[in-house]
Amino acid sequence: METICIQGLQVNTLIGVYDWERKQNTTLLFDIELDADLTAAMWSDDVNETIDYAKLAMFIQHTAAECKFELLEALGNKVMDAVLANYPAQGIRLTITKPDILPDAKHVSVRMSRVKVK
Repeated sequence: METICIQGLQVNTLIGVYDWERKQNTTLLFDIELDADLTAAMWSDDVNETIDYAKLAMFIQHTAAECKFELLEALGNKVMDAVLANYPAQGIRLTITKPDILPDAKHVSVRMSRVKVK
C-alpha cells in the first residue's frame, strides 16, 4: 500500500458558526493522505495507472466549494466520503486547518480519517 500526500491545499468554502463567518468564504488549508495501491504506476510510469493528484486536488477544492457547513468536522466528513466514493483508494487521512480564527493561536486544525467500507 502506498500513500499520495497533498499538503497545504488551499480550499475556499463557506464555513463557520458565527454570523460574521457566514458572510464570505474562508480559505482553509487541507493536508490529505490517500492510501492506494500504486503498484501498476510504479512499474509502468504511466499517469493513467495512478491517481492523478492534480485532478484529486481540484476535485477536493470543488467539493468543498459547494459546501456550506458550520463545522470543520462536517466538511471533512463530506470531503472524505466524496473522495472514497470517486477514487480507487482504501483510506484517507485529512487535516483541515483554519488559520487566524482564535486571537491567541496561529490556527486551529481538525484531523480525521476514514477507511473505505467494502
